[in-house]
Amino acid sequence: MKAFLNLVRFPNLVLIVLSQALAQACLLSPGIMWSKVLEPAFGLLTLSTVLIAAAGYIINDYYDVKIDAINKPGRLVVGTVIRRRPAMFAHLVLSLLGIAIGFWLYLPIGLINTGAVLLLWGYSARLKKLPLVGNVVIALLSASMLLVVAVHDDRLNRITLGYAFFAFLISLIREIIKDMEDMKGDASFDCHTLPIVLGIRNTKLVLYPIIAIFFAFVIIVTLHSRTTLIFDVYMLLLVMLPSIWLTIKLARADRKRDFTYLSNLNKLIMLTGILSMLLVG
Repeated sequence: MKAFLNLVRFPNLVLIVLSQALAQACLLSPGIMWSKVLEPAFGLLTLSTVLIAAAGYIINDYYDVKIDAINKPGRLVVGTVIRRRPAMFAHLVLSLLGIAIGFWLYLPIGLINTGAVLLLWGYSARLKKLPLVGNVVIALLSASMLLVVAVHDDRLNRITLGYAFFAFLISLIREIIKDMEDMKGDASFDCHTLPIVLGIRNTKLVLYPIIAIFFAFVIIVTLHSRTTLIFDVYMLLLVMLPSIWLTIKLARADRKRDFTYLSNLNKLIMLTGILSMLLVG
């Protein structure tokens, strides 16, 4: 069981549940309505998202057995604890369940879930090996995780779009950093990620404008007349300041452990950004 939970990145799945729950309770209605999280239809929506995300992690590890043996030998699950064929079977079952639940809930949700499964398969099999393309795909999927809640509720608003854009930017930054972290293993198996194609130094030059856009977005949000003082202070202290520290550390980073630290810091910024939904309105 522990090996399977590691395979499907259980902490990341918990983050997905938290993100969708906060979006449902805090962004799609005036005030905070936790009762909306307890609606059976929302529970099924979250379940379908989690199933597809778990399937995506499995298929990613399925294709990356040899690469992961170099990049993270101590955390290798597929091919060691779980054989490749059962892993592929689990991927198919989870994907089909996620798609079926989506279509049962609402046609657009089913179509979104189908698209997510296809993108995750394409990412794992090919797109992740291309410069920037795979990074953008994962960032878009991160944004869709929030947008699908609004689609299900038929209540897409500016606040939800804003958080989806936040998720896109912070995920894009993290995916590029992860490529720098995994450069050694990726280079051994004909991958063409940004760090391999451009080198670490030039990849940082690609990252800086994206981070600048992220900074500008956070500043614009905090200066908006409708945000509260406590929300603004929270964003500056727990999102902006850690992001500035990330940028400083990024400029100095040149070893795998440096990029591992930055990847974890990025995930923390993602978490604090998501939790800020509690202060919206």
